[in-house]
Amino acid sequence: MEHTRDEPTDALWSRLRLIEGQPLASRADAYGALHDELMKRLENVPRSDARDQAPGAR
Repeated sequence: MEHTRDEPTDALWSRLRLIEGQPLASRADAYGALHDELMKRLENVPRSDARDQAPGAR
């Protein structure tokens, strides 16, 4: 099976539609969990920005 660039986006949209179908209180918890998961994924992505390579970068 060939993977396309749109698969992660499709999975996110599917998950958002699922969350939107839940009662309000459940939606809030689900969005919070999604936020936490996405933040962890972003924090684990290696940075390749030139600013990170510069001397004195934080």
